[in-house]
Amino acid sequence: MNSNNSKIAVIGLGYVGLPLAVEFGKKRDVVGFDINPKRIAELRVGRDHTLETTPEELKAASRLAFSSDLADLRDCEIFIVTVPTPIDNANRPDLTPLIKASETVGKVMPAGAIVIYESTVYPGATEEVCVPVLEKHSGQKFNVDFFCGYSPERINPGDKVNTLTKIKKITSGSTPKVAQIVDRLYAEIITAGTYRASSIKVAEAAKVIENTQRDLNIALVNELSVIFDRLGIDTLDVLEAAGSKWNFLPFRPGLVGGHCIGVDPYYLTHKAEEVGYHPQVILAGRRINDNMARYVARNTIKHMLRNGMDVPRCRVGVLGITFKENCPDIRNSKIVDMVREFETWGVQVVVADPWADSAEVAHEYGLQLGAVDSEHLVDALVVAVGHNEYRQTNPAALRAMCRGTKPVLADVKSLFDRHHAAEAGFTVFRL
Repeated sequence: MNSNNSKIAVIGLGYVGLPLAVEFGKKRDVVGFDINPKRIAELRVGRDHTLETTPEELKAASRLAFSSDLADLRDCEIFIVTVPTPIDNANRPDLTPLIKASETVGKVMPAGAIVIYESTVYPGATEEVCVPVLEKHSGQKFNVDFFCGYSPERINPGDKVNTLTKIKKITSGSTPKVAQIVDRLYAEIITAGTYRASSIKVAEAAKVIENTQRDLNIALVNELSVIFDRLGIDTLDVLEAAGSKWNFLPFRPGLVGGHCIGVDPYYLTHKAEEVGYHPQVILAGRRINDNMARYVARNTIKHMLRNGMDVPRCRVGVLGITFKENCPDIRNSKIVDMVREFETWGVQVVVADPWADSAEVAHEYGLQLGAVDSEHLVDALVVAVGHNEYRQTNPAALRAMCRGTKPVLADVKSLFDRHHAAEAGFTVFRL
């Protein structure tokens, strides 16, 4: 294989795969492959519903073709797998998409192929899970007939500043020579540079601890917010005061959803338990963060009851359902947990979100998006996501969405001045 001009296949065209295919498609022949024909159809006409790429960027990738036909992969020599790695209902790793993608690649890859995985996994997954699947479906032998690499994705959905090419890329390979090839490959498109890890397993571990560390830091401030609420202290006031020291880390409390931070720690703890170690700190952080959405709902209910509301006959508006601001991604949205908690109290919940796709929300969660405004009044309001549309409003405008004399405002992201909100007539709760 001449790796300098080898044709690339990117398997999976979501938030990770599409930007990667676009960047390589500016320099090499690339097949962007996805099993969803609707996804392929929209990309062929220059539309990306994830908003990670623009029509102009898609057009600039002049050497990129999109396909859901397996036959179009047969002349590729480098395969980059970017499929999701979710967890199941018991918080165990679900490697089904990764295994299916490996089966697909194994059926079409030629001798000498390099298969690079970007999906977040536990240390050892590439060589212990994916390689046997590739060997089985190709009839080839690992590190003799084909080779592997691992270069973990670091995409931040919705971030238009820290984009793919501006984030340093970790690379690795199954042999020293392949590690060099993989590193040179990514260096073609990553202007921020690359970091070659000593092994695939090290690269896998580096990725999974990035999000585990962030998860634990958020869990700490979430637990602090619970303590400070009981002490009658505003969490943001405390964090701003503590932040006057140069080395204080500026984490804020919030809901931890999405495809990475709320999922990846479970991959690490799964592998730890497999080798006989039972993690304590990591899982404690996960329990705290997984409970925060219900905590917000219960505290909102508590304030409603204190204000004399007949809760089962009340209407609560929830602004935002995506897992983060200014992004249409609804995967693993913790807002859904909040809605379910409200519903157990008999509350009528109306969810609004200008960024989310209503059909996708209905399909994934069985929820119908609605309207919360001056014509569709509520008794309590939860501003759950920091979309620009909400940041640009003010407490007076929010008050116009509420009926009654003592509405409750749960400001999850602390977007508004709590004193101004109180002056507008709200009973304010925030993390």
